[in-house]
Amino acid sequence: MRVVAQRCYEASVTIDGENVGEIASGLCLLVGFTHEDTAEDVAYIAKKIVGLRIFEDDADKMNLSIKEAGGAILSVSQFTLYADVKKGRRPSFTKSSSPDEASKLYDLFNEMLAAEGLVVETGVFGAFMDVRIVNHGPITIILDSQELLGK
Repeated sequence: MRVVAQRCYEASVTIDGENVGEIASGLCLLVGFTHEDTAEDVAYIAKKIVGLRIFEDDADKMNLSIKEAGGAILSVSQFTLYADVKKGRRPSFTKSSSPDEASKLYDLFNEMLAAEGLVVETGVFGAFMDVRIVNHGPITIILDSQELLGK
């Protein structure tokens, strides 16, 4: 499981000009899955994201988690996070999980985040979406369960 987490002032996702998800401040998460991912990967990454201390405290130090900062999450599925560009000029997506399995893991991931008391907005899995992010910092963190869990 791979997540690109961007701290943001605001973020939104639209489909055919219709707003389907929007947050005022917090994290925009671009979320992708590979064939080896399981519920263990999802739980680990969800816990990691909830606990990341990447929001400023009163002393302007990154000491607060998203919960402590009162932020929300915009979670957007993105199978292209597993693009393989080693050969040729056209990316291969064979490392990306099947849509059926990825959809289940994506739903589980968002449920786990919401169970932590966070407001979680989403895009639409598998849809062609336009994502607008006003990155704050910029702070962008890449989390990869394969690396973090030593798989």
